[in-house]
Amino acid sequence: MKARVPLIRGLESFFGTRDENIRLLESGLSVTTRLTHDAFEIDGDDAQVARAEQIIKEYVALMEGGTKLSGEDVNSFLKILVSDSTASLKMLSDSGKSRNFGKKRINPKTPNQRAYLDMIERNDLVFGIGPAGTGKTYLAVAMAVSALLNKQVTRIILTRPAVEAGERLGFLPGTLQEKIDPYLRPLYDALFDMLDTERVEKSLERNVIEVAPLAFMRGRTLNDSFIILDEAQNCTAEQMKMFLTRQGFNSKMVVTGDLTQIDLPPGRRCGLSEALEVLRGLEGAGFLYFDERDVVRNPLVQRIVKAYEKFGEQNGTGRQLSLKLADGQVPPEEPKPGA
Repeated sequence: MKARVPLIRGLESFFGTRDENIRLLESGLSVTTRLTHDAFEIDGDDAQVARAEQIIKEYVALMEGGTKLSGEDVNSFLKILVSDSTASLKMLSDSGKSRNFGKKRINPKTPNQRAYLDMIERNDLVFGIGPAGTGKTYLAVAMAVSALLNKQVTRIILTRPAVEAGERLGFLPGTLQEKIDPYLRPLYDALFDMLDTERVEKSLERNVIEVAPLAFMRGRTLNDSFIILDEAQNCTAEQMKMFLTRQGFNSKMVVTGDLTQIDLPPGRRCGLSEALEVLRGLEGAGFLYFDERDVVRNPLVQRIVKAYEKFGEQNGTGRQLSLKLADGQVPPEEPKPGA
């Protein structure tokens, strides 16, 4: 089957830098394309050609309606569109508008990121597991900010365990809070990226936004809150149970972690690993596993993550987590390489 999309002014913006978006469209849908003097031609399997044509026509409609998408936006959306036939370009474009993320417009850049945001909306407890750079913490903070600005919750609580990775807290200068702040810096960075500095500082002063080490959660009941536990792989089993039982009424919890970067001392059971086993199939809980395809940092980071996974498989020192699982599932005990 062959389809022809008439050329209109501005359609070339869809192609991307050095036609990278066209190459993504071709490889993702197994089609070939050709640009003529008056049309954009698509050739291949009937269903795939129809899908490619639909995507381009949606882009044209958005452009004619006044919506402007950058080449980077188009590239991110295409990664989702070629793998999810239920998604539309308009839906993805509007998703960032419907959620109020403060001063930042945020759109999911991979299918798993999109599923993650939807899962957080549907569930009261979500686990986001995967390597660095996949957006699991950043997107969780974005959803927390959205919930606060839309008055779905009255406060945000961000926490992570203060586990030393080759350093000792006692040797760091300053007060306890000054010693702990470096561990919490990534959470502050995400907040300041989405909200004005003055608003963040005032919210911190009024405890509308609280950033604290995990030990400060003990003995509390957290109502009307959006609570994020970051770097959960460094929680002990006791700490994880303590944290999960803090959730009160009208609250959401998101737990993020990377099981390949555990800094707990030998002999201490990882609370995140245990929670994934204990809460398997629990109603109201969602589990999303990111992999190297979801890394949105420098492309070299994707290759680094993949190299470490391969090394772990070959040497029996790592657990393969590159799984794209449905909502509510957790990885099997002994996943097969390449699963």
